[in-house]
Amino acid sequence: MSEPGSERPRRSIVGVVPNFSEGRRRDVIDEIVSALQVPGVLLVNVQWDTDHNRLDTTLLGTPDAVRASALAGATAAVSLIDMTEHRGSHPRMGAVDVIPFMPVRDVTMEECVELARRAGRELAETLDLPVYLYDRAALVPDRRSLAVVRKGEYEGLRAAVAAGERLPDFGPAEIGRAGAVAVGARKPLVAFNVYLSGRDEAAAKDIARALRESSGGLPAVRAIGFDVPERQCVTVSMNLVDYEVTPPRRAFDALVELAAPKGMDVLSSEIVGLVPAAALGPGDVDHLRLEGFDEEEQILENLVKRYDEVGT
Repeated sequence: MSEPGSERPRRSIVGVVPNFSEGRRRDVIDEIVSALQVPGVLLVNVQWDTDHNRLDTTLLGTPDAVRASALAGATAAVSLIDMTEHRGSHPRMGAVDVIPFMPVRDVTMEECVELARRAGRELAETLDLPVYLYDRAALVPDRRSLAVVRKGEYEGLRAAVAAGERLPDFGPAEIGRAGAVAVGARKPLVAFNVYLSGRDEAAAKDIARALRESSGGLPAVRAIGFDVPERQCVTVSMNLVDYEVTPPRRAFDALVELAAPKGMDVLSSEIVGLVPAAALGPGDVDHLRLEGFDEEEQILENLVKRYDEVGT
């Protein structure tokens, strides 16, 4: 039995999900991941792949700790990644591409908005990095959408800023070798990729267009389609930004219906990073044909328990 007063107080938890434009050089990936692990955070997910040429990470911690982690990871990425040489299938605009903060426990969305804006200013001042605030943290209404912020990717944004357009919220009005970063606050989302048979990239793009909300598809769905040479197939990559509105099963079933007339079969799917337990219903792992899914490592609530146990 614990002594009276010996239990650690319940801590506020914020999730931060920094994404970096590197998925091929293991030494660079290792250096960025190492930099992220500052006192007070727990690294709960690391995923990368060569085709996207992208590194996705997820960390849990106190507000100050996740802000420090984001700055440390960004510092490493800016020194190691040259966007003028970067190529990959995933849309990108910077060495550290996006840094979203999300409320996990005993933290409000409003507090995450302030955290994101403070982190954005710090990144601009410390690294001389152009910063765009997006989603709930946006200062400009049009920038609530990450797709709008990242339109044209690194090359398009660099040209726009050089022409005096689409200037950042913080930092220099110039896009250099490290590109720019989008910093935001949002609800936990589900990053959901579905792999389809064949190499018809145009068909995958058509399916993605029909699925995404901005084209009149499913609400709270963002989607892109592209070829995946290393798998000899194509994928529709989705962000389900509100799983209570459109859960993975609904998005998956709609995709299957759209793919069938094109003669495309679902090979498998994957969830990138973490997923709230409520986003998956009974039988969903099999129904969605999820590959490599690990409840202990990917269900958000299980990682929160681990954070409490570790006491970092």
